[in-house]
Amino acid sequence: MKFYIIAGERSGDLHGANLIKALKKEATATADEIHIRCWGGDEMQKAGGDLVVHYREMAFMGFWEVFTNLTTIRKFIQHCKKDILEFQPDVLILIDYAGFNMRMARFAKQHNILTYYYISPKLWAWNQGRAKKIKANVDKMFVILPFEKEFYLKFDYQVEYVGNPLLDAIRDFKPQKGFRQQFGLDERPVIAVLPGSRKQEVSNMLKTMLGLSTFFPDYQFAVAAVNNLPDDMYKDARQQENVHVIEGKTYDILHQAHAAVVTSGTATLETALFEVPQLICYKTSFISYQIAKSLIKVPYIGLVNLIADEEIVPELIQSDFNTSSLQSELRKIVADTPERKAQHNAYQRIKKLLGNERASEKTARLMMQNLKEGKAVKQ
Repeated sequence: MKFYIIAGERSGDLHGANLIKALKKEATATADEIHIRCWGGDEMQKAGGDLVVHYREMAFMGFWEVFTNLTTIRKFIQHCKKDILEFQPDVLILIDYAGFNMRMARFAKQHNILTYYYISPKLWAWNQGRAKKIKANVDKMFVILPFEKEFYLKFDYQVEYVGNPLLDAIRDFKPQKGFRQQFGLDERPVIAVLPGSRKQEVSNMLKTMLGLSTFFPDYQFAVAAVNNLPDDMYKDARQQENVHVIEGKTYDILHQAHAAVVTSGTATLETALFEVPQLICYKTSFISYQIAKSLIKVPYIGLVNLIADEEIVPELIQSDFNTSSLQSELRKIVADTPERKAQHNAYQRIKKLLGNERASEKTARLMMQNLKEGKAVKQ
């Protein structure tokens, strides 16, 4: 069996890697031979995928930023289409990354290539009508947020809720022994700083986040750096007192953290699953923000708040994302306050809503079953 998998960002690379491992496990159990070709990152490659393009080459976000890089994006789209046709997969598996992957879904439909979508694009946030395109072009959708099943039912599209793969990753996480000593952390409580995994995010977020460090001398700040970005993006942070820049150890940082300031995205849910009280932050270019504000159809931007269907974590967006607001809100969650307790209680509700399924394994099992049933029908 031949699988072609496309992920376009760091979190998709993690989930894609776990899916590849689970698919290989399923194939071994049934004595099937599989070949996996992918667009993704280091994790998918390590898991055994034949990597075509690394996601760091395609990391454009924000309406304006995408618009100014349209020529480059079009070249990637043409490259991908050509590669898919040459590879002739039994199934194309798309992971989130809506702008690119929805084009690939339409292309696959035109060429009669079976298509699965694992981890839905956030269609419920804006331009919900795109769900009709998903229904028209995607043979099977596997979703990881409980409310997504109900969302797609509005469009008469039955999708499979498989649990959330972050639960798998966090269950499997083993804290590094001697972590504090190795990275120079002392006995003071740690405030985790998660500025994102893309250049634009780190450029927009990190400096303001670190403005907090001088106001909280009884705490130490640990920045979760990522290895897909140039080291000089963290140069100023490394020069600040009371700040530690630690690469590739986000879960170890969260395991030690007393509180966190987090750029909106997957990391907000990861922080919640580690039960760390947090502030959700976001800032983009003025043009991208104005466009997004006119299109967004949901009341919150943080995954934690969307799952809980209430604002359990403060959201500091655009002009509200400033040192003064950050300082005020952070003080409310570092002490033993009602706000801190409320977040802890809400995190327990979120864990129950997500369930206990091992998402990667369940998804791989269902994909293999569907593939075999489809082949049996054709025969």
